Amino acid sequence: MNRSNTKIYRNKKKWKDFPKWPQYGQRESRALLRALNSGVWGIGGKETEKFEKTFAEYQHCKYCVTMANGSVTLRNALLACNIEAGSEVIVPPYTFLATATSVIEANCIPVFVDIDPDTYCIDYRKIEKAVTPRTKAIIPVHLGGHAAAMDKIMEIAGKYNLYVIEDCAHAHGAEYKGKRVGSIGDIGSFSFQSSKNLCCGEGGAIVSNNKELTEKCWSIHNCGRIRDGAWYQHENLGSNYRLSQFQAAILNEQIKKIDRQIDKRQKNAAYLDEKLSQIPGIRPLIRKKEATRHTYHLYLFRYDTEIFSGIPRDIFTKSLRNKGIPVFEGYNTLIYKQPFMQGKRFATFNEWKHTNPNLNYSNTFCPVAENSAETEGCWLPQNILLGDKKNMDDIADAISRVHDNKKRLRSKIRH
Repeated sequence: MNRSNTKIYRNKKKWKDFPKWPQYGQRESRALLRALNSGVWGIGGKETEKFEKTFAEYQHCKYCVTMANGSVTLRNALLACNIEAGSEVIVPPYTFLATATSVIEANCIPVFVDIDPDTYCIDYRKIEKAVTPRTKAIIPVHLGGHAAAMDKIMEIAGKYNLYVIEDCAHAHGAEYKGKRVGSIGDIGSFSFQSSKNLCCGEGGAIVSNNKELTEKCWSIHNCGRIRDGAWYQHENLGSNYRLSQFQAAILNEQIKKIDRQIDKRQKNAAYLDEKLSQIPGIRPLIRKKEATRHTYHLYLFRYDTEIFSGIPRDIFTKSLRNKGIPVFEGYNTLIYKQPFMQGKRFATFNEWKHTNPNLNYSNTFCPVAENSAETEGCWLPQNILLGDKKNMDDIADAISRVHDNKKRLRSKIRH
C-alpha cells in the first residue's frame, strides 16, 4: 500500500461489518500472563521452545528457529547458505521489498524475474534464462498464500546447484501437491507481523529439514553462539534476532485457530471467485491444481480498465472503499522501481557498491509485474475472507454497481 492507502486502511469506521484482525481473546490474555509469571521473558524461556516444535511439525519440517521478524529470517537464511558477496539471487519484483533487500543485506545482488499472470508468483518458465555462473540461490514467494511452482523451481535449482529459500510470509499452512511450503526448498522463511494469517505483532521463523543449515541460522540469530558452547563463546558472526517469550506465547494460542481460519478463507474465496467471474472486467487470479491448500493471505483479482470505460484503477478502488469495501492496489511500485534501486549508483546499507560496475536497474523491465502493479492488481486483505456469505455478496454487489455505473463515473472524472 502507498501512504494514502495506509491511512485509508486504518480508517475502518466507514467499512462494512467485516471481521477485525487480529482475532484474540482470553486464551491470549492468559498466555501473556503465563509468560509474564514465568519470570523468563527472553532467552531460555519455554514459550519459544514450544512454538518452534509445534510450528516445525505444522509445516512438515524437522527444525524451526524463531526470530525477530520475517525480514531477518530471509537474511539469516542467505547467510547460513554461506553465499559469497557479489553472488546473484533470483527474486520476483512483485513482493514486499524485504525479499530483495535481504539479498542486498547479505552483500548479494537481486536479479528480478517476472511473475506468472495467473498467480502473480514467480514465473518458473523465465527463471532459467536469468541463471548465470554468479547465481547461487532462488527466493520464490508464495504470494497471497498460493504456492509457487515448486517442482519446476527445484528442478532448475538442482540442475544449477542453487539454494532455494522459500519466502512463506503469506503462506502459513499452504501446500504444494500436498507438501507444506517451507519444507520443499532448503529453508522456509515466515513472518508473524500483525497483518499475517499467523501473527504476534512482530516476529518470524525459519523452518528446514536440513540440520546443518538450521544450526547456522540458530547461531546467527543468537549472537554467533553454538548450542553447546559457553555464553561468551561466539563461533560465528551473528547478532540478536531472537523472539521474545511474550510473542511466542501469543503464537502458541494463535496457531490453534489457523486450520479453521484457512478452511473458512478457502470456502469464501471459492464463492467470491464464482461471483466476481460474472462481472465483466474482473478476473480472479487462478488457483492452480498443484496449490492443494491456498491460505489466502490476500484475495487478488485483476481489473481491466478498458472494460470499465477507461476508469483508472485508483478511482475504481476508491469508489469501492467509499462503498465500505476495503480494496487496495497492493504493490503499486515494483522493487526495482523504488528510488534506492534506480540509477548507476547502487548502494547497500553501508554505502558499499557491488563489484559489478554495470549494476543498474533503471532498464529492468518485467512486463507482467509492471501491469499488475500499475494498472491491474487489486487486493482484499485476509480477514475479509473470515466473514460470512453476506460479506462476500456485499463485495460482489459493490463491484457490480461500479461496473454498471462506469460511464457516469467516467464522466465525473472528465469534469
